[in-house]
Amino acid sequence: MKPIHELDVVALTCNLPEQGLVRGDVGTVVLVHGSGVAFEVEFVGYDGHTVALLTLECDQLRPLDARDIPHARELSAA
Repeated sequence: MKPIHELDVVALTCNLPEQGLVRGDVGTVVLVHGSGVAFEVEFVGYDGHTVALLTLECDQLRPLDARDIPHARELSAA
């Protein structure tokens, strides 16, 4: 996997039901902890509001690549 840097767009690799997020949801890395052991990732709705700001480990996310396609879904209540 290629390295993840601040401001990279990433996708969840797992469901996070307590935050109302599912595998494939897209967020932006706002802070890299250490040498990439963990990341602060912000998930934002299309209206600009922050849905979640979470500390995630590297196995919980992956960088997006050219084979990914955007997808929209309604956010379920957490």
